[in-house]
Amino acid sequence: MRVYDVIEAKKNKRVLTEKEIRFFIGKVADASATDGQIAAFCMAVLLNGMTDEECFYLTDAMVKSGQVASRPATDKIFADKHSTGGVSDSTTLILVPVLASLGICCAKYSGRGLGHTGGTLDKLESFKGFRTDLTAEEFSRQVEKIGAAVSGQTQETVPADKRMYAVRDVTATIDSIPLIASSVMSKKLASFADILLLDVKYGDGAFMKTGRDADKLAKLMVSIGTAAGRKTAAAITCMDYPLGDCIGCNAEVAEAIRVLKGEKQNALSKVSFAHCAKILEMAKGINKEESERLVMQSISSGAALKKFEEIICAQGGDASPLYDASLLPMAENIFEVTAQKDGYLTVSALSLGSACAMLGGGRQREGDDIDHTVGIVLDKRQGDFVRQGERLATVFYNRKSEDAFELVRKAFTFSEKKVKNRPLIRGFVEGGERSI
Repeated sequence: MRVYDVIEAKKNKRVLTEKEIRFFIGKVADASATDGQIAAFCMAVLLNGMTDEECFYLTDAMVKSGQVASRPATDKIFADKHSTGGVSDSTTLILVPVLASLGICCAKYSGRGLGHTGGTLDKLESFKGFRTDLTAEEFSRQVEKIGAAVSGQTQETVPADKRMYAVRDVTATIDSIPLIASSVMSKKLASFADILLLDVKYGDGAFMKTGRDADKLAKLMVSIGTAAGRKTAAAITCMDYPLGDCIGCNAEVAEAIRVLKGEKQNALSKVSFAHCAKILEMAKGINKEESERLVMQSISSGAALKKFEEIICAQGGDASPLYDASLLPMAENIFEVTAQKDGYLTVSALSLGSACAMLGGGRQREGDDIDHTVGIVLDKRQGDFVRQGERLATVFYNRKSEDAFELVRKAFTFSEKKVKNRPLIRGFVEGGERSI
């Protein structure tokens, strides 16, 4: 068997065997397959698709191409959550401490931001000293000891996926649903979580622009997780507008803290609490009403905030900002955006996320430094009626960019009729079927 033969088979729309897929991924991992061959394979998959069975074998082969975290010797339940990317999506900062305070261990591998999307690891580094590079042993030990850990994956984790993703990024094959699903799920299955909740975004600020495509991706990932023996579900959520009222690391962390203190209620808190409740239902076998009650009890009692402090301290961070918001400073320069006319607002998540990245609050290229003090704070939300001259948002910046300012202005459009927002939570996929 040759790498060439596998590429040709998929080019000719043939369903690949398990042996062929494992052979190909093995050659990707040991660098025998060239970047050109990987590109050809990815394009063939983009154009011709894969069956659910092929996707499972592809995912499993990528998992086994590297190091797999060992599960602690305990009967505790471990959970993980993954978002396909969005703007002002700080749900992990809320979900992990809530669930850990309720006895559900969170073994959470997270990533960094790129382009218009924010990264959980970048946000956690707003806490000075916070370590995001835990070894597999440190990760497992911390989850067992305090019930939660949030870290980046090691270089030894799914190396085949790292190579394939780098090639996809420059060959216009990023948007292949089978390749997205296998990439996401390989990283999730490399951990020891018993329960996986996938937050699949759709809309203006998401990779999946339509609910239909989000449904397809969600069903495929749930199928892969289920085939791997994990209890898996997916939430399909709207990303037409920013989830929270803040965009940028320090600003988003401060907002997440307010949610954990019970001081903030918005789309961010609604989605975060819904995710917590769904995982509790899956873990404990309780109904929706009871799971929601437990989540709110964790918030009102202060247990979630206390658990967040434990996580930060365990990973070497200074938890003082939990109790002193001034320790999460914003950039001194301010640019205010005001309404150009009367009307009902539409707010573009993509434009605001991109503008924040342009100002240094996100990455234009992998490896860029992030300015944690840069941010955009919204005064008005999608669907609000505004009068001409009212402030819509405040931009905090250190490095001036007229292009970014113009992008923020264009993020807000006005109409005479109230915008009908699409459902914030479109539904859930479990066992391959949607439940509304």
